[in-house]
Amino acid sequence: MSAPSPIDQIAERVERLLVRHEEMRRTNALLVQQVDALTRERDALRARLTTARTRIDAMLERLPAEPTSDADASTSTSAAP
Repeated sequence: MSAPSPIDQIAERVERLLVRHEEMRRTNALLVQQVDALTRERDALRARLTTARTRIDAMLERLPAEPTSDADASTSTSAAP
């Protein structure tokens, strides 16, 4: 068998590079889809977190104020017989 000509070697290498390039394009497209999905999920989680924080803040505002230590002392003295 004779050695392949330089043109044949270059053509074979170009073919391999084209195949590899196409594989990388497909891989990149899949990665872009994953990034998009993760971005949407992150944004949804951020929105849920913001909603939860707002609800918690509203609930905390509805709680009665904590009594001071003076009010505790006067309550316990007036309740004694």
